[in-house]
Amino acid sequence: MSDKHDLVLERTLDAPRDLVWRAWTDATLLKQWFAPKPYEISELELDLRPGGIFRLRMVGPDGFDTGHGNPGCVLEVIEGERLVWTSALAPGYRPAEAGEGCESFPMTAIVTMADAGDGKTLYRAVALHRNEADKATHEAMGFQEGWGKCAEQLEELAQGLAATA
Repeated sequence: MSDKHDLVLERTLDAPRDLVWRAWTDATLLKQWFAPKPYEISELELDLRPGGIFRLRMVGPDGFDTGHGNPGCVLEVIEGERLVWTSALAPGYRPAEAGEGCESFPMTAIVTMADAGDGKTLYRAVALHRNEADKATHEAMGFQEGWGKCAEQLEELAQGLAATA
């Protein structure tokens, strides 16, 4: 597999890494930012351990609905630094069923966070795809815009957590 099949989003978030991590790993918080508004996460199952579940249902005012969503599998969790999950596998490392829309192609997501100084976080999200066609499909669905908007929402939420700490 080659990085030419990857989509990458990098941002320096104006929020501390521990709060960005918390927003990623607390299901209640994740639901608040992980869909580009006005879309929202209506259902979420999150078990952040290798072999655990990462499943969400996204809905929107235009009738968009991912359905119940095929459950993905968590592959790696490094506290405060790295979270990896895939839609190619179901929880317990079982082979996943192909779905429709966002679930019509397998992908693996790698999210990393590092201190960027001055209370900021270097945030990187990479979507790995099997081939150029799957990458192109994901890109056409609005990966950069959607994941970019979500990164802005993540930053805003983490800033709010900092303000109340």
